[in-house]
Formats: sequence, C-alpha cells, structure tokens
Amino acid sequence: MMKESRESICLPDFDVMMVQDGIEKTINLIDFVKDNHQGLILYFYPKDNTVGCSVQASEFTQLKTQFGDKGYQIIGVSRDGIKSHQNFIHKKSLGIALISDADEALCQHFDVIKEKKMYGKTHLGIVRSTFVFDEHGQIKASFRNIKSKGHAQALLDIL
Repeated sequence: MMKESRESICLPDFDVMMVQDGIEKTINLIDFVKDNHQGLILYFYPKDNTVGCSVQASEFTQLKTQFGDKGYQIIGVSRDGIKSHQNFIHKKSLGIALISDADEALCQHFDVIKEKKMYGKTHLGIVRSTFVFDEHGQIKASFRNIKSKGHAQALLDIL
C-alpha cells in the first residue's frame, strides 16, 4: 500500500536533459507541463537496467495510455547518463521519457537521496519516490520509499 503525502514541493525552474522517443533534449519541467497542458508523474528510481527499476519502467510503459487518458505524462529520473537511458529504453522497449540527473540537481531538489544499506555497507542512493503534479505544475501528491512492482497500477487507481 502506498502512503500518500501532500508536501509543499514545486517543480524546479532549471533545465534538465531528457530522452524521449530515443531523442535527447533539454527541457524545463515547468515549461514542459504548461506547454503540454497535462499533469506530470515524475518518478525517481535508483538505476537503469536493474530488476526493480526495469519492472517499474515497464509497468509505467504498459499503463502510459491510461495515464494519458487521465491527463498525465510520465517521466522517470535517475542519476544515469543519457547513453545509459537510451540503452535502457531500447533494451526494455520503454515508451516513457527518462531524465538524466547526473549532477543530482533534481534529486536534491526533491530530497530523494538518502543513506541506504546494501550487503552490510552504507551508501547514498535514490529512494524510489513518485511526485504527481497537475497541469499547472502544482503538487497533488507524493509517495516515498515505494516498491517497484505494482506501483504504477496502484497510482493509476488513486488518480
């Protein structure tokens, strides 16, 4: 079960690098939302081509039309580079856009980098999180520390 939160988060007013339909481009998320007249689901995930991240991206891709029918576009964000994103999209046949946040500017803005433990070692990593914005760029909901499998369907059900 996802725990919904209404945080006072806003979309940042700076440019980011994105891969959409295999094409690299620079966008400003505020302008992107306003220009497309749709809401935005911005989800953060740890790493391209890992099991959980692949499941989550594939589920969002499978439900992309249903999210679109509800007025939302989907963009995934990780610290991976553009080439990694292009490979991930091609390898997994993803139909969603991915932002490369190699400098961690978005991750810091949304406060999604936290201390994590893996195999007894501590490191800083992205905590899987999703933020939902309306067509004006206003936050509607946020979900932190979620599980990858089933998250897209659960989010669609809530919307």
